[in-house]
Amino acid sequence: MKIVITGGLGFLGQRLCSTILKGEFLIDSSDVKRTVSEIILFDIVDNPNIADDRITYVSGDISDPVQVDNLITKDVESIFHLAAIVSADAEENFDLGMKINLDGTRNILEAARRLPQPPKVIFTSSIATYGGELPNTVVDATKQSPQTSYGVAKVAGELLVHDYSRKGFIDGRSLRLPTISVRTGLPNKAASTWASSIIREPLSGKDAICPVTEDSFMACMSPKKIVEAFIHAHNLPVEKFSEGRSLLLTGISVSAGEMAEAVERHKGNRTLGKIMWEHNPDIQKIVDGWPKGTFSQRAENLGFPKDDSIDDIVRAFIEDDLDTQIALYGTG
Repeated sequence: MKIVITGGLGFLGQRLCSTILKGEFLIDSSDVKRTVSEIILFDIVDNPNIADDRITYVSGDISDPVQVDNLITKDVESIFHLAAIVSADAEENFDLGMKINLDGTRNILEAARRLPQPPKVIFTSSIATYGGELPNTVVDATKQSPQTSYGVAKVAGELLVHDYSRKGFIDGRSLRLPTISVRTGLPNKAASTWASSIIREPLSGKDAICPVTEDSFMACMSPKKIVEAFIHAHNLPVEKFSEGRSLLLTGISVSAGEMAEAVERHKGNRTLGKIMWEHNPDIQKIVDGWPKGTFSQRAENLGFPKDDSIDDIVRAFIEDDLDTQIALYGTG
């Protein structure tokens, strides 16, 4: 089985690739369990160091329809579409955000449409599709009302995935992701990057900047559970999506202050870096427009994974990723 992961060298793309290659099977459109023989990672980054001969790396621009057509060849059976410009970047640069987040998604769907058999397409949406006056916990029935260009592009992507599936061009499944915490790597321009950095940096012995107040809440989900959700969504029979092709994932509701407290509880004998609370009203405005928590009864009924607490998320980061993060900083 041959699959494509767009944004393949990003944090989630690499984790998804690694998880699949460690033995996770995928179920094809005929409901047959298959091992993955080739994963094509598509990203704009150049010259990655890839040692596994089951991985093919293609460097390119997702907003270029010719490059995307050449990427999605007739033997591709599944596409995990993770590539995107992050929230704050998309807000600052409207044209670039729409070019990547909307036009790029349309290019993927058009290329998929031309395949001889409709492929499975897993689209990563976001809880940034919600906004305005929201309940403390967003649920399946909550109306989407995005307040950012990033959120608008994600809503449009969900609708396109639904329509291309309705027409029989693809078998699409869209997942609305809560904020991912904890990401390894360095802070980026996403408005939510602080939800990783105030855990990741202090545990690595580095100082972190938090641009929001301690009582700012975020709906969070661990990368491990999100990757499990990608694979689970891919493997579910198509009839499970008869209620709609978009699905909200359950994320725990946790404040910046509670994250800091969890780090303190699990520091062990480490000397923690400091969290510097430097308020940024632009970031605060974006974060305040997002859900503080999410719960999906539909996802629960379909067996999707979820985290239980911020302590579980912090422990998972320490066990799975802290050594990698420290090595990245060169402090280990």
